[in-house]
Amino acid sequence: MSGSTPGRGSGAAVDAGRPAWLTWSVRAVAAAGIVVVAWACLTAWGAVVHGHPAYAVLLGLTVLGCAAVLRRSLRPRSARTGLRRVLDLVLVAGGIAWVAAMAWLRPFTAVEPALAAMVSDDAVTVTESATRVELSPAGDADGTAVFFRPGAKVEARAYAAILRPMAEAGHTVVIAKQPLAVAFLAGGAFDDARAQVPAAERWVVGGHSLGGVVASSDAAAGSAGADETAPAVGLLLYASYPAEDLSALTVAVESVSASQDGLATPAEIEASRPNLPAGSTFTVVDGAIHAFFADYGSQPGDGNPTITQDEARSRISAVSTQFVDSLSG
Repeated sequence: MSGSTPGRGSGAAVDAGRPAWLTWSVRAVAAAGIVVVAWACLTAWGAVVHGHPAYAVLLGLTVLGCAAVLRRSLRPRSARTGLRRVLDLVLVAGGIAWVAAMAWLRPFTAVEPALAAMVSDDAVTVTESATRVELSPAGDADGTAVFFRPGAKVEARAYAAILRPMAEAGHTVVIAKQPLAVAFLAGGAFDDARAQVPAAERWVVGGHSLGGVVASSDAAAGSAGADETAPAVGLLLYASYPAEDLSALTVAVESVSASQDGLATPAEIEASRPNLPAGSTFTVVDGAIHAFFADYGSQPGDGNPTITQDEARSRISAVSTQFVDSLSG
């Protein structure tokens, strides 16, 4: 008879110190993590590569961590006490939450015509770094520049087509690449933009959806100091509204919304009026939806459009450019 330990060769008993169901739970979560990373890369590769590097780093760490867990789960373990088993359960629950977060954070990827708008030509020079996209007039830039925050999980390049007309009109446009594509995680992005574009004499800050919420705070902070060399003079909101009372704000405000928006609904936009200065302008694009403020495809929970995205984009760009032009010195 062989001297091997009974059961050591069976898959379920490889980890003799842990119940079989817990061992397989650990392996399932680790495998799911690798699958989620593969899915995110296959379906949103452009956004992973061209977005802020934070998400790509987390995807890489997820693969490494899951691979290490799978390898460790194949090794025999000593008997587990009650406390150690509780710890195992906590780690499994944490792993599930981590994998779910990686799936939820998969960004909306830029599509045409935004990708075509990322190409430099005789009118606009496009530059891209790890933290921003800049659209600069090929000629002399006007003293009024634009800093724009994307909506939650939306890739920065998705706004290139809708914001490019402002660059064609002579204004430098900076689109922030936010960590994990969440505006709240890029608190100092506006100050960084002002440092990177020292020739700008004044700024219009703007944002889409959640990006507009943070842009509202940028406008309040950027206009407060009398000694600012490049203060914020305007706030441009796309399907968005402030989270606080900014009725005393001294900058000009243009709120552009969509009549069919299922996320920032017309009722919510209307309710935001008291939180913005009395002279704010509200423009409603009839027939447009939340996802028409950039080019990234459809978005869960959005409404049903009654106009084409090309029509909506043209209207939004025209209103935005006119607003920024009106603030030029």
